[in-house]
Amino acid sequence: MQSLFGWFLLIQVALGAVLAPRNTTIACNNSPDLCSRAYSNITQLGAHDSPFLNNASASNSISFSDAGNQNVNSVAQLTAGVRLLTAQVHNNNGAWHLCHTSCSLLDAGTLSAWLLTIKTWMDGNPNDVVTILLVNSDDATAEDLNAEFEAANITSYGYQPPSTSTALATWPTLQEMISNNTRLVTFVADLDPSANTVAPYLLDEFTFVFENPYNVTSLSNFSCVADRPPTVFEQTATAISSGRLPLVNHFLDTNEGFGIDIPDTANITTTNGNSGVGSLGAAGSECSAAYGKAPAFLLVDFFDEGSAISVVNSLNGISTTAVGQTKPSVTTPSTSGASSLSILALDSYGWLGALFVAWLAHKM
Repeated sequence: MQSLFGWFLLIQVALGAVLAPRNTTIACNNSPDLCSRAYSNITQLGAHDSPFLNNASASNSISFSDAGNQNVNSVAQLTAGVRLLTAQVHNNNGAWHLCHTSCSLLDAGTLSAWLLTIKTWMDGNPNDVVTILLVNSDDATAEDLNAEFEAANITSYGYQPPSTSTALATWPTLQEMISNNTRLVTFVADLDPSANTVAPYLLDEFTFVFENPYNVTSLSNFSCVADRPPTVFEQTATAISSGRLPLVNHFLDTNEGFGIDIPDTANITTTNGNSGVGSLGAAGSECSAAYGKAPAFLLVDFFDEGSAISVVNSLNGISTTAVGQTKPSVTTPSTSGASSLSILALDSYGWLGALFVAWLAHKM
């Protein structure tokens, strides 16, 4: 009898192991704690000029330049936890390319090719919401941009708000966007909403977002004050009450003369640090106080240097629950340099500018 009873208990334990509810908790944007929160109520780390890489050793680099703003490509950025990717769109001989200021300076290929890499990553990461911000440098129309998105087969992921002409009072939660598989939010600066009749997923940035100043060249000059769009210039309270999402530019430049600014890599670990004057951590805290809520986006150069990921995790309150943030296996330290700027200097300033930049590169 005891033997039968023992077998009975053993069978119960085995069945319990098989039938017990499994842990089905999913992580939305790297944490289960974010799933129930609105898109407008999280902070996303942004890679400033995401496709523009600063050296040849950067993984899968199409084009590189000392004027680049990131060490690793956009896919590596997403895998590490970046959720906002920004890029500049230029017309290059009739094709829409991602170029840094000028296609002569740094051309990272076509917009559609870049979008395809993002689409492929999103296919493999179904519990993540991604945001793209395109700087519309050469006034591409909604039709132009939509053709690029269609070529990448990524339009089905596009989130379409109830209205494209006014800021949203309420954004969906990450889980709602994931469940509906509308996990890509695309802002364009600028895109006239009234002229966009073909692609309602392409959102005019400044209808939905406001930004603080950029082109900062001193660690002590970062500010949370609203700067763009012009309708809320230096009117932070108005920007917040309008329902626009706060985007904080937090990248430092250094002026090399002749109006040429390049990323200040000498101070990058401070700029992307947790604390101290000019740090990302300080900006997050100060802007949260100024806005009455954490910024929706923090935009940085060389996100993998310093503490950018941990700063954003802290603002989101997920420092202990974040998962799946895979740091790039190799981070090539950013190094200042101006040799690759000589082309732009020649275009803009003639031989004098080119000679100056060549001299500067030699000095560095």
